[in-house]
Amino acid sequence: MSTVETWTRAREVDGDARARGSAATPLDRYVPSRRASAGFRAREWVMLDAAATNDAVDRGSRDGRRRGRGVGEDEDAPVGTEEGGSGGRGAGETTGGRGCEREDTSAAYGALLRSELFGDVSPPEAYGVTPPPTPSSARFRPRTPSSARGSEGSSGYSYGSPGRNLFRFRDDGSYGVATDRGESPYALSPVGHAPLGMTLASPRRRAPRKIARSPFKVLDAPALQDDFYLNLVDWSSSNVLAVGLGTCVYLWSACTSKVTKLCELAPNDSVCSVAWTQRGTYLGVGTNSGEVQIWDVAKCKKTRSMLGHRSRAGTLAWNSHTLSSGSRDRAILNRDIRSPSDYSNKLLGHKSEVCGLKWSYDDQQLASGGNDNQLFVWNSHSSSPTLRCSEHTAAVKAIAWSPHQHGLLASGGGTADRCIRFWNTVTNTPLQCIDTGSQVCNLVWSKNVNEIVSTHGYSQNQIVVWRYPSMSKLTTLTGHTLRVLFLAISPDGQTIVTGAGDETLRFWNVFPGVKSQVSGAGDNTVCALARTSIR
Repeated sequence: MSTVETWTRAREVDGDARARGSAATPLDRYVPSRRASAGFRAREWVMLDAAATNDAVDRGSRDGRRRGRGVGEDEDAPVGTEEGGSGGRGAGETTGGRGCEREDTSAAYGALLRSELFGDVSPPEAYGVTPPPTPSSARFRPRTPSSARGSEGSSGYSYGSPGRNLFRFRDDGSYGVATDRGESPYALSPVGHAPLGMTLASPRRRAPRKIARSPFKVLDAPALQDDFYLNLVDWSSSNVLAVGLGTCVYLWSACTSKVTKLCELAPNDSVCSVAWTQRGTYLGVGTNSGEVQIWDVAKCKKTRSMLGHRSRAGTLAWNSHTLSSGSRDRAILNRDIRSPSDYSNKLLGHKSEVCGLKWSYDDQQLASGGNDNQLFVWNSHSSSPTLRCSEHTAAVKAIAWSPHQHGLLASGGGTADRCIRFWNTVTNTPLQCIDTGSQVCNLVWSKNVNEIVSTHGYSQNQIVVWRYPSMSKLTTLTGHTLRVLFLAISPDGQTIVTGAGDETLRFWNVFPGVKSQVSGAGDNTVCALARTSIR
């Protein structure tokens, strides 16, 4: 008897013994000796391979028959019957089956790659893959009660064909999870059609910020003038609000709500403009007579009075130790408060009253607007404008430099213009223009986000918050009954105060705070109290 026949018969005896439940020696661990294997030829290797394959098929058939048989049925049915499976295949048939199996495996692997990389959902037959005899789209299927075994160690699932979802968890409804697209949210492919893939591919849209439509505080401001060309409200870095009312200047502390009367002018004079220094310790006051005064707020004492204008000084702007003033006499005077002279430089160019002045954040450029519809940009050491903008068709009072982009300037026109224009002062080019539909009185950039707020007069008297550069409206605030002529922003950049000819000052929360800032902490918050008067 040859070695192949001996090995094959030993494995058959072992398989029959196991089927009958009797103990047997594990003859499948038999290893032929060197002498027995020395005479092997190629044909005998083929016979050995076929015998081993045939034995594996017999085992699978017997296991399938055991699982398919109910409790109490005979387990000793002969191998090879229709009930037990196709266990009687020959060696030649098995060898051909292995070749077909390798071809199907290659085709299935190619179909899997196309499905994962390109989303190809073509049926397996399109790529030469023979589908399994039992249709299945899940790797595991729950067994029905009729086919379940009663033994303690039996499994509640049977293995099925993996199909095209080899690397994906496929929910069959037994876990109580369902998706609209028919795929599980636990799919491993981040670029597939699963909800997880969509979440990774597209970022979530940020919810719009909610802005309160009503002011949280209102102050009565008697004798607040309804004059477009004046600038009577300013907010210091020390959180103190300065307001010019008639012949007096009042200070209102946003921390304590305490009101202090700083100064009172002559009866035949009036306050036309107020402006704080960057540190908030000194206040500049422009008068109707053309005089410019500087006050020490801590001491409530006037430190200096400067002349030079022949008419009212309606606008002021600080640059470190330099105070610039614009007047109805069409001149701009730069005053160095460390110098004993009244002014160090005089800028001429406007043909009508200068009603708007703003220094850039780097203190290198001064923007001026006038009633002649002109917008000029001056260098700190030049006596002639470096940029002349003539696109506005009405007085230019509203001027604001962006704190987020160097050289970005915004300007607004009066009743006949109604537009907000943006300029690049580095390249001296206009950027964009937005028609607001009403007179633009003031502009202020947010310090914390890239947004800008504008106040308006005829005919809607509204306050608008814009998102730059799209210039989409975030909100429109109303409440004033007359033109919103005055605007200032709190030192923390969250609150704005607006003043109008209706003799009220209204406080609005329109901008978000700095991310690291704790809401309500520090000395830069505004006390939300009932409606009071500033004088």
